[in-house]
Amino acid sequence: MPEEVAQKPIAVQFDHVTKRYKLYPSERRRLLGFFSKRVHYREIFANDDLSFTVRQGETVALIGPNGAGKSTALKMVTGVSYPTSGTVTVNGRVAALLQLRAGFDGQLTGRQNIRMRAQIAGMSKEEIEKMLPRVIRFSELGDYIDQPLRTYSSGMKARLGFAFAVNVKPEILIVDEALSVGDKRFNRKCKRRVNKITSRDKVTMLFVTHSAESARNFCERGMVIIEGHLLFDGPIDAALEFYDNYLDRTDNKTEAED
Repeated sequence: MPEEVAQKPIAVQFDHVTKRYKLYPSERRRLLGFFSKRVHYREIFANDDLSFTVRQGETVALIGPNGAGKSTALKMVTGVSYPTSGTVTVNGRVAALLQLRAGFDGQLTGRQNIRMRAQIAGMSKEEIEKMLPRVIRFSELGDYIDQPLRTYSSGMKARLGFAFAVNVKPEILIVDEALSVGDKRFNRKCKRRVNKITSRDKVTMLFVTHSAESARNFCERGMVIIEGHLLFDGPIDAALEFYDNYLDRTDNKTEAED
């Protein structure tokens, strides 16, 4: 890590974080498990003794296969989920591009949903009214902004979610494969906005992606997470090379076993 980066304030820090889930064979068993410790279950570790530090203004790609624990880590940064053990420290306003359609009320209009989510984010009335036109303009929803959200298509909801997330002036931006929003033109617009706020506003970004090209385009640092463990942390090109070599070793081992 460059010395000038190491001296910057901490934006996100995981200190020996473990996230454990209990898997029950059925929903009935899960319900019984709330009342009795004798109900059998299987434990899985989405994150296992995970430690890392991200400094203010860093752009970091979380790289790894499906089920490696990358999205689980991001959910703990946003406060959607909490660690079973260890400590997650977050310093700054977080905007998440995870499930873009989540957190909306179908009975409220798009405009009302923006105000509601902004209030939940702790924004003042003055901040909300200043931000509102920017969100509406970016979403390109036109007159639909004053229609109930239940009338929106899934793509329209995603546009509204993206427009809100990138206009709340985040200090930490969380992205989980959410940059494919709308048609090709709108998708390019979304990518330009993310690049703009990370480069101009020095926003910290944590980015989960399976695309090496996207990782290189958006991030300078890469962390390879496999089965909940951090196996590599370094410059993005080195991280991608490490992951490619890991996949080659895994494929060769599988072929040998077959």
